Amino acid sequence: MKILVTGANGQLGTELLPLLEPHEVVAVDLPELDITDRALVLGAMHDISPDIVINCAAITAVDDCESKVDLAYNVNAMAVRHVAEGCRAVGAHLTSISTDYVFDGSKDSPYNEWDTPNPMSVYGRSKLAGEIEAGLDATIVRTAWVCGEYGHNMVKTILRLLGEHDTLTFVSDQVGHPTFTSDLAPVVRDLAISRRPGLFHVTNQGAVSWFEFAQEVARAAGADPERVGPCTTDELPGSYPAPRPANSVLDNMAMRLSGLSETRDFREPLAELVTRLT
Repeated sequence: MKILVTGANGQLGTELLPLLEPHEVVAVDLPELDITDRALVLGAMHDISPDIVINCAAITAVDDCESKVDLAYNVNAMAVRHVAEGCRAVGAHLTSISTDYVFDGSKDSPYNEWDTPNPMSVYGRSKLAGEIEAGLDATIVRTAWVCGEYGHNMVKTILRLLGEHDTLTFVSDQVGHPTFTSDLAPVVRDLAISRRPGLFHVTNQGAVSWFEFAQEVARAAGADPERVGPCTTDELPGSYPAPRPANSVLDNMAMRLSGLSETRDFREPLAELVTRLT
């Protein structure tokens, strides 16, 4: 089987590539392939003729998206349109990655795959547009709070801050499921190869606030979790143009109803990651 991975140099793509052996894998990212260029995408799809495409490419700078609306929609939505068109032309199955930010966070329980999206930010709206562009036959994997060994993420930030400051402050009124690429990547691989259509929420288990998550990172690193204190979103210093959902806990209901194994509690891959990083 031939598998094309876009956004292959990102957190998820880097973790995913070695898991795709022994299939033939074509990994692309900027500058090899700009998926916002329709002609380039269709030409590449014709030349490569993949059986499966896993689209990990995205612009994820949430606050930047608020002022770079066209860029956000170009990368997160129009580019998916081009990739989906290319998939239809060569008969490939598309798997594309989406986000918890498609929800507004007002629900008082976890969001499942059949809850109605209502994104508050440009980033969330552009990712929802990308879901629509992927089409009904595609596999859409919504995930949240992604961390891993590669690239920039909150675990690395917290570890750095613990080394620089005596105390840290994180918001206690934003709750979600931390997700680790070590656990996310195998599920993405399996969903893509089995060509399962539709929406799947894929996160690690264990709902926490950012404050509680930072405490868990400190604990995993052997630091005193009491060095981390809580604050509200409104009390955060600085400017954060994009609104964040207060509740972005994703229920992995479609996986459960499909008989697929539930992912681990986030504390297990967190401990493994901190060990690798330190």
